[in-house]
Amino acid sequence: MLLATLLLLATPQAAPATDCPATPVALPAGMDGWRRPVSVTASADAARPAALTIGTAVTATLLPASRLAYAAPPAKPGKPGTHGGVLAFTVTRAGRYRVALGAGAWIDVLRGTTVVASVAHGHGPACSTIRKMVDFDLQPGRHLLQIAGIEPAVLTVMVVAMP
Repeated sequence: MLLATLLLLATPQAAPATDCPATPVALPAGMDGWRRPVSVTASADAARPAALTIGTAVTATLLPASRLAYAAPPAKPGKPGTHGGVLAFTVTRAGRYRVALGAGAWIDVLRGTTVVASVAHGHGPACSTIRKMVDFDLQPGRHLLQIAGIEPAVLTVMVVAMP
């Protein structure tokens, strides 16, 4: 056991990336607005969601999970003490849409009370402030973005139409 511990301590650990350029890295297509978020307070109630405009990043103030009334239970609601909220956006053209997040959180996109399955997941570009990206194939109409399970009470969010 002691030998294993000594070997572990002697093994070099990966250092965090500190070689990011001084100038901001290029963002994926359509994400230019990520660097100019507007402030919004997410709703606690899916019946009265806060508005989110496609192509505009928001810095959303989230609410304690215990206060939230989602349209459908989140697949991963989060632990006690976490935050979340509900935003709504309108799709005018059928296609693939990407939800970008500045931190790790669970999201669901809903049409009414029906959860829309995601079609792709990924991380943002290295050295950017985009932590997570999730793609959905969406039809025209109003959609809800439910955010759950995030410890900080603030999250940058953006929905964009994919080219």
